[in-house]
Amino acid sequence: MLRYIVRRLALSVPTLLGITFVTFLISHALPADMAIANLGDHAAQDPQLVAAFREKWGLDRPLPIQYLVYLGHLVRGDLGTSITTEQPVGVELALSLPATVELATASMILAIIVGGLLGVVAGVRSDSPIDVVIRTVMAAGVALPTFWFAILLLFVFYFGLGWAPPPGQLDPGLAPGRPITGMYAVDSLLERNWPVFWNALAHLVLPAIVLATIGVGFIGRITRATVLDVLRTDYVRTARAKGLAERRVVWRHVVRNALIPVITVIGLLYAQLMAGTVLTESIFSWPGLGRYAYSSAGNLDFPAVMGVALVVGIFYVAINLAVDVLYAYINPRIRYD
Repeated sequence: MLRYIVRRLALSVPTLLGITFVTFLISHALPADMAIANLGDHAAQDPQLVAAFREKWGLDRPLPIQYLVYLGHLVRGDLGTSITTEQPVGVELALSLPATVELATASMILAIIVGGLLGVVAGVRSDSPIDVVIRTVMAAGVALPTFWFAILLLFVFYFGLGWAPPPGQLDPGLAPGRPITGMYAVDSLLERNWPVFWNALAHLVLPAIVLATIGVGFIGRITRATVLDVLRTDYVRTARAKGLAERRVVWRHVVRNALIPVITVIGLLYAQLMAGTVLTESIFSWPGLGRYAYSSAGNLDFPAVMGVALVVGIFYVAINLAVDVLYAYINPRIRYD
């Protein structure tokens, strides 16, 4: 297993290099001018100011040289400097990433619990009225537009009923406490700062529900399909013939053997949540990676955009590796040489 993990990590290096190369080409192939986007129309009318800007950020060099310089800094752990804020990209990503990890993880946990239970019930009660209802709910979860659902929840529970807190991670004026992981709910729990913990948890509910909705649909549907396949196998018929209780048959034999395809979907969904929370973070004023990527792309801040792409790529590689390791843990017949 250790050799397999080392080999997978070595093979991930060309993948990450490819991500940086493609992102570099796309960010520099845009028709918009980076100097005008960052200096403004009036300032960009000064040729000397534009030339100084291009020289400062290395935009006057040929593209291959710019890319090689970027790789040289990357090898040393330097993700570059943001053109917009003139702050190190690594520092800004370290501030934005924990908020997205917290939101994506909470959403994934919610999606796994709800989608998994619905999928198991729908598979066991196949073609029954409850199966029809569950399939309708799962289809609606996949089809709901994220931005519309987010605005709807915010309007109903914050503006209408007043049950939800305002957008953001914490109420205004409430200090998050000493940073440990950067995730407010986790840090406050570790410090037993209960006022901050419950407030951070309340702010997390609505955006987590929005992001979990799609996951509930996908996880529920794949769980239902795999449960139906496992229910038709010979060992399930044998377990029932031995007189085992139906609950034990379902949870010990059916669910465990149906987990491998579900884990694949969970891994892909979690990586997708890390990369695709832009709309939800914008609507709920969540200072995460999605908002940072959106503002960086709008300002043509290519060092920041490339930093985001690299972090997302690392997450995809790490999650795919974790999924493969979980395969061997859940199914002992799977071995990696």
